[in-house]
Amino acid sequence: MEQVLDQAEAAGGCGSGSCSCGSAAIDMTPAAVAMPEVRVNGLRLHIGPSEDLDTVRERAWGEVLRQEAVRQGLLADDAGGLAPTLSADQQQVIENMLDAAVQTPEPTPEACQRYYDAHKPRFTHGQQAHLRHILFAVTPGVPVQKLAERAEAALLELIHKNAAAERFAQLAAELSNCPSGAQGGDLGWVGPQDCAPEVSQFLFMQEGGIAKGLQPRLVHTRFGQHIVDVLDQRPGELAPFTQVQGRIAGELTLQSRATALRQYMSLLVGQARVEGIDLEGADTPLVQ
Repeated sequence: MEQVLDQAEAAGGCGSGSCSCGSAAIDMTPAAVAMPEVRVNGLRLHIGPSEDLDTVRERAWGEVLRQEAVRQGLLADDAGGLAPTLSADQQQVIENMLDAAVQTPEPTPEACQRYYDAHKPRFTHGQQAHLRHILFAVTPGVPVQKLAERAEAALLELIHKNAAAERFAQLAAELSNCPSGAQGGDLGWVGPQDCAPEVSQFLFMQEGGIAKGLQPRLVHTRFGQHIVDVLDQRPGELAPFTQVQGRIAGELTLQSRATALRQYMSLLVGQARVEGIDLEGADTPLVQ
């Protein structure tokens, strides 16, 4: 099995192209819920019968912004008792209002250098790890606590100093919910692009990297819990700062804008009377 611990979007499950374990994984998509009546400064939001909480929250944020644009004289107050749907022109007016209200300074070269020094794994290319794993998949009807206990027990057995060298392959064949168990859990050489985000972060994005060998803790992903053994590594090559400085500046600008937008929206919500939904502390769709 020459590819992938977890290509989450393309293959699902543990990521193998021939693996079907993802098809049984629990669907964590937010379900539609019955919504109470939602009002912003007395104006009721229209809510469809099957709309979920995130959709309604996004509409409430939009109404808060529309009313602020009306207050500033940028939009006409054409609402009756029901919050109107924003047209494309009105949305552009609101975007322009936000651009004027939220100013973000250009990051300095020194700030970019500090970010580069603190996140060098992100700018390293060609990293690979030769892995084997045992997947304990979270599937419908499986008690999660018992699954975790089973995974921990298997890991403790493998960590024990008297564990036989062939025991990992045996447990992979017996316990793993990934087809790679038939090959002793061997996944071959994988890179950051071949892994689910959780696995990529664990293997490749830690400062100083990780040690070869059996990892002393379980790796948790959206598909379950993995016992991971790093058989070998290829460290890759760090891109020079000058090559990635522009990219870093762009990322820092986006981060600053997201923080400023969040603060601005929190201020507007604090000044509004929002009923039926909690907007305090929630990310707006503008900063996700």
